[in-house]
Amino acid sequence: MLELRGVNTFYGAVPALRDVSLSVREGEIVTLIGANGAGKTTTLMTICGGIQPRGGEILYEGKPIHRTPPNEIVRMGISQVPEGRLIFPELTVQENLDMGAFLRGDRDGIRRDMDYIFSLFPILAQRRRQAGGTLSGGEQQMLAISRAIMARPRLLLLDEPSLGLAPIIIHQIFGIIQKINTDGTTVFLVEQNANQALKIAHRGYVMENCRVVMENSAQALLNDQAVRKAYLGM
Repeated sequence: MLELRGVNTFYGAVPALRDVSLSVREGEIVTLIGANGAGKTTTLMTICGGIQPRGGEILYEGKPIHRTPPNEIVRMGISQVPEGRLIFPELTVQENLDMGAFLRGDRDGIRRDMDYIFSLFPILAQRRRQAGGTLSGGEQQMLAISRAIMARPRLLLLDEPSLGLAPIIIHQIFGIIQKINTDGTTVFLVEQNANQALKIAHRGYVMENCRVVMENSAQALLNDQAVRKAYLGM
């Protein structure tokens, strides 16, 4: 579904991605783990068109998208949940969800997806007329994920969904990610919480210093001694 081939991205003269190659197959949860500053968020921003790569290719369903505007990438079926959630704090929960469906015109489909969101996150149904900025951190993360789902993506990109959340909320969020995947959405998950990410993923990549340095099944990475020492605290 998604393939990066030798992607190089820069911030000015500073390299941010060096010859990054990875792939995500339809139906998978694939995770990209690594330390803060390794290049994980830059990878997602480059996929979504927020940053133009200076070299390499990004293919979505076999078609190059590395010169495609971000709004067109959304139309093609890729949605991102950004690090830090970035909901619209002054808009209500309902209005945030409506913004997620902004590019759609299928009212019946939007209504069905709204019902699906509220089945995943019943607390959002209770808070639907409440300003997004008044929600707890966990509820804001639920809203950010839900807003992305309202665009009806085939590929969902998640950037650090566990950041700043209590352990019980993290467990709930990762359970919902698995549910979304089981219901048919492919997931590319960027996480510093390597243990949780690898437990729900099918495959994983490890990034260090702007490069992908390891690839394997999620279970193999969980059992790898170097990964356990560097990222799992074991």
